[in-house]
Amino acid sequence: MPDQDLLLIEPAADGVLLLRLNRPERRNALATPLLQAIAAALADAEQDDAIRAVVITGNDKVFAAGADINELAASGSDDPVETPRFLAWAAIRAFPKPLIAAVEGWCLGAGSELMLTADIVVAAKGAKIGQPETNLGIIPGAGGTAILTRRIGAARAMHMVLTGDPISAEDALAYGLVACLSEQGQALADALALAEKLAARAPLALRTAKASIRDAEHLDETEHLRAERVRFIELLGSADKAEGIAAFHEKRPPVWKAR
Repeated sequence: MPDQDLLLIEPAADGVLLLRLNRPERRNALATPLLQAIAAALADAEQDDAIRAVVITGNDKVFAAGADINELAASGSDDPVETPRFLAWAAIRAFPKPLIAAVEGWCLGAGSELMLTADIVVAAKGAKIGQPETNLGIIPGAGGTAILTRRIGAARAMHMVLTGDPISAEDALAYGLVACLSEQGQALADALALAEKLAARAPLALRTAKASIRDAEHLDETEHLRAERVRFIELLGSADKAEGIAAFHEKRPPVWKAR
């Protein structure tokens, strides 16, 4: 069982769960037990109907500064592909509810890859985001080439990965890697406010929208348009759709049931 002290789990607002990386002495290095703790917390959040959005953050100096160097040093070319670490990453990426990352300070290597698992990234001015793995004679191994390239294009991903140079939060915003730019020290507050806003919206619709947007990474446009239409039609029969229409006509706040 992962050590839960590596990850602080806090109810933050109505419908919002906050996950804080808690390895300050190691700059929140993402050792496998910490990744497993994140995956476990998200699995619990998925099953809890009261949780409608999750925010993940580090501290005011570092989101996460990479993988655990000691764990990396002990790894070799005989490692299997589907290690507990690989499975933890897959579980985090599969979380179906809205996931927001609040990024302050350094966000490097595996930290950047964890940020890439979020649906919306709120980054503070002064944050630095990078994939420096080639400085260690390796490459990113959890999305830093596969997902990053799909988000910002091959030219920018090539520059980030091959040089290892971090980019600023402002550049990340311009690249489309970050959705919201905050003042320094305000990323978490802004992320929580955004999460609270999402938690008040139709949860089934948000989950479905997230899944449909992510389809863009593996479907061509024609297939995506058809899949989008299928998802749209499925929601037409939902209780939330009926409630949303009724609340609109009756000029009252909707009461969502997530079904």
